[in-house]
Amino acid sequence: MSLTKSERRQRIQYRIRKIVSGTAARPRLSVFRSNKEIYAQLIDDVNGVTLLATSSRDKDVTTKGTNVDVATAVGKLVAEKALKAGIDTITFDRGGYLYHGRIKSLADGARAAGLKF
Repeated sequence: MSLTKSERRQRIQYRIRKIVSGTAARPRLSVFRSNKEIYAQLIDDVNGVTLLATSSRDKDVTTKGTNVDVATAVGKLVAEKALKAGIDTITFDRGGYLYHGRIKSLADGARAAGLKF
């Protein structure tokens, strides 16, 4: 029995979500990656609320270049919004994706802008 890419990612996602959970004090930074865009949101799982969200489609992200450069800009933007909202510590949810490329650059951008995880 062979799994499709999406089924494999979903299994990994469930395995991660058993462990990683967000609270109001330490929300979960959830990342979704499509072929063209990258999305990030801070989620309070206890109350079931999205605290803030940003993506490469936002007008604030003006970076042109590779997808990795854009992901870094999205990471910096989500960190700036979080710090403005009084959030400085998060847990990172890679969403079943491997931690390299765009996912890693988004995390590095968020760390560079001041988020701790």
